[in-house]
Amino acid sequence: MRFALEEKKLAWKSHYVDILKGEQFDPAYLRLNPKAVVPTLVHNGEVLVESTVICEYLDDEFPDPPLKPSGSMDRARMRLWTKVVDEDLQPTCKYITYASCHRHIIRRMPPEKLAEFMSGPAAEAETRVAGDPYWVESKRKIVEEGIAAAGVGQKFRMYDRYLQKMEDALGSRQWLAGDAFSLADIALTPYVNRLDMLGMSEMWTLQRPLLTNWFERIQSRPTFKPCFLDQCPAELANDLRTYGSQSWPEVKRILETS
Repeated sequence: MRFALEEKKLAWKSHYVDILKGEQFDPAYLRLNPKAVVPTLVHNGEVLVESTVICEYLDDEFPDPPLKPSGSMDRARMRLWTKVVDEDLQPTCKYITYASCHRHIIRRMPPEKLAEFMSGPAAEAETRVAGDPYWVESKRKIVEEGIAAAGVGQKFRMYDRYLQKMEDALGSRQWLAGDAFSLADIALTPYVNRLDMLGMSEMWTLQRPLLTNWFERIQSRPTFKPCFLDQCPAELANDLRTYGSQSWPEVKRILETS
C-alpha cells in the first residue's frame, strides 16, 4: 500500500503497528480491521482493508499515473500476480519470517511475557481472527523448533518456485505483467524485499539474472527507500539481517535438496 501511495505522489500518514507486541489486537485497531492484520487505509472517513483491494482503489481514485496496465491481457496478468500474493505468498512469508527471525525476537521476552504471548489473550485473539486456523499452533512449533518445524521447508520451496515464475515472466516482458510498471510489481516487491532483508538474496542473485535486474530497478525507484527501508525500525531491520543470515545456510540446504 505504501508503495502505491508513493508512486501516486499522495500525501499520507503512517501509523506503525508492532505485531510482535500484539498491537494489532488493540480494540481501537480491531474496530478498523477485525482480522487484526495490516495494512488498513482510512480515506475520507471510510476504512479499507486488504492490500490488493486498497491498491486497486487508489488507482481508481487517483488514476494519474496509472498503475493498472492499459491492455486487457496485461491487466489479467497483473491480477493473477496479486492473487498469488493473497493466496500463497502472504501466508508463506509469515511462516518463513517467524522461522528465520521473529522466533528469536520472541524468545528474548521474559518467561512470563513469552508465556502470555504464546498462550494469553493475544494468542486467543489471534486464534479467533486468523485466516489460517492452524497458524497459532504452528507458530508455537516454529518458535520452539525454527526452520526444522514441520512445514517450514515446504514454505521456502513454495517461495522459491514463485521466484522462478517471476524469472520466467520477465523473460518475455520488462515488468511482471507487461512492459509497464504496474500493481503486479508493487504487490511482489515486499515479498522479494523481505528475503533481501533476511540476507537471503542468493535465492535470485546467483541463478536468476532477470529477477536480479528487476529488483535492482525496483530498488532504484525514488519511492522504494521511503516505503520500505525508512518504514522499518532500525532494531527490527538489524534483527532481520542478523537472524536471517544465520538461518540462510539451513535454508540453502533445504532448497538444494528439494
